[in-house]
Amino acid sequence: MDVAEREVYAALDWLIEQQPRIEAALAGRHLVNGTLVLYDVSSSYMEGRCCPLAKHGYSRDHRSDRLQIVYGLLCATDGTPVAVEVFEGDTADPQTIRDQVDKLRRRFRLSHVAMVGDRGMITSARIAEELKPAGLDWISCLRAPQIAALAADQGPLQMSLFDERDLAEITSPDFPGERLIACRNPALAAERARKREALLQSTERQLERIAAAVARKPAKHDAARIGLAVGAVIDKHKVRKHFTLEIADGRFAFCRREDEIAAEARLDGIYVVRTSLPADKLASEQAVAAYKSLAVVERAFRTMKGVDMQVRPVHHWLSTRVRAHVFLCMLAYYVEHHMRLALAPLLFADHEPNKRERPSIVRPAEPSEAVETYRELLSPDAGERSGKSRWLRRGAFGLAAVTALGWAWQRRAAGGSGSAEARPPSDGDESQRS
Repeated sequence: MDVAEREVYAALDWLIEQQPRIEAALAGRHLVNGTLVLYDVSSSYMEGRCCPLAKHGYSRDHRSDRLQIVYGLLCATDGTPVAVEVFEGDTADPQTIRDQVDKLRRRFRLSHVAMVGDRGMITSARIAEELKPAGLDWISCLRAPQIAALAADQGPLQMSLFDERDLAEITSPDFPGERLIACRNPALAAERARKREALLQSTERQLERIAAAVARKPAKHDAARIGLAVGAVIDKHKVRKHFTLEIADGRFAFCRREDEIAAEARLDGIYVVRTSLPADKLASEQAVAAYKSLAVVERAFRTMKGVDMQVRPVHHWLSTRVRAHVFLCMLAYYVEHHMRLALAPLLFADHEPNKRERPSIVRPAEPSEAVETYRELLSPDAGERSGKSRWLRRGAFGLAAVTALGWAWQRRAAGGSGSAEARPPSDGDESQRS
């Protein structure tokens, strides 16, 4: 059946009007009082400059030269998307919390839930101003300066806590009414140490080139010129605090601050989960697992922004159609999420995640027996099967997007064409084309 461009735009216009009702239905199916709600924010750059939502801001796509939009995604604990909201491109992550609190309390009629968000999202200010007054609980993580303060000489976070275990619950007067679960992941510690050393060595090589150039022709290098060159190198990898610099006319020298490096390395692999939920409602291991479950929201963003759902490129001009476009991608991911679960054995995915062995909630889980079986099937002589699996996944993702838009078009057609305001503009109305 042929579908005209105007009909597709009409389906989008109908869909955005139905977003509150659809999201309320999804929340009623996947969220209940007392449950955990996962929330995270991402951004996507825009094509063109005509959309009122498009602003310059922090670009997660590494395209600071382009205008962008910001959108926040609410998910159930199993990663099922429930609601999405689009904000102007210069909106800071914590500023989106207020709208989500209002959505949970008023639209979804949930009187008590716990919001799970990362350390940049659920800050102390947002807790005091938004979550506590609304009666909501939270699970988040402390930032590096807060962890360093806890690990001071007389602080509650001492390295001896991890002599025989990798998880310990502590308290601090700086966080009244909250439980702090300190964790140490040896694998994460090794990775951070490796990355720090790589960045330091890369910076040293570039600083040595500057020092050699100054030594060859000191008369041509005054302090200002040397400072500009050194600043560009130091700022590239954000390691200024790890070097002592001596800059003067015709002279440049540098060395590592070994004490600063050792102090930072002391906290490698350590993170502290914070929560307001009491221990009788959520054990320490469960709190850490809940914070780690934010990875499913990040996977949703990767799927929506990748080649499968294609949030980008966004060519729409009207704010309503940009919001409808992002909402449509969320609905497509909702379909894809359930298809992925139903077809997990066929797609060579781990369909037995609960059977994965884990020595500790802090450490990575071991692959399940199903994954080991897939590895045998995907051996080098099974390349044909691997190619078929990728083809199936791509086909499933495309089918999810078509299914979501087709459903919106059919529902809109069944309900009539709607009011004149809801119809797409005519071809000659360039001021309203999206």
